[in-house]
Amino acid sequence: MADQARFSELAMEHMGSLYSAALRMTRNPADAEDLVQETYLKAYRAFGSFQEGTNLKAWLYRILTNTFINSYRARRRRPEQTELDDVEDLYLYRRLGGLEAVSAGRSAEEEVLEHFTEGEVKAAVEALPEQFRMAVLLADVEGFSYKEIAEILDVPIGTVMSRLHRGRRALQKTLHDFGTTRGLVGMAGDAPG
Repeated sequence: MADQARFSELAMEHMGSLYSAALRMTRNPADAEDLVQETYLKAYRAFGSFQEGTNLKAWLYRILTNTFINSYRARRRRPEQTELDDVEDLYLYRRLGGLEAVSAGRSAEEEVLEHFTEGEVKAAVEALPEQFRMAVLLADVEGFSYKEIAEILDVPIGTVMSRLHRGRRALQKTLHDFGTTRGLVGMAGDAPG
């Protein structure tokens, strides 16, 4: 049993990443703040049941995800408000790897991604059906393992794998369609394979 006095010491360091995830889920800063606040309230109340030594971040994300699913999905969403920070943060976490990946050499896919705007990538992610979007965000943006995602979403690992596969495939198709309209398709495929 964890001591509730340790809650703020342990849990508060995850607030930034929880807010970023909440913003991607709700697509609205005010709703994201409400979601994080409700998540921390529920987590504080349930902290006595948290087993120290297990993954606190995954536990918090599970509460965040369940709170979103239960409270926010049914609400009518307000018109989307996009802020520069949202777009920059969502840009598949700086193309899924940050500056280290750039210095380590770029793949053909990364070369093509260079030609997409942040808005196009964000639109492609947001166009995914919610169950696929949640799996893709938790895996590719937040970096959770299949097992952790299964625990967060309370589904079997096979379901996580299926949702990720289908979500990534849908994302690839959407980006391919963007690429076709912008004349980019064929760039990565010009080199013989």
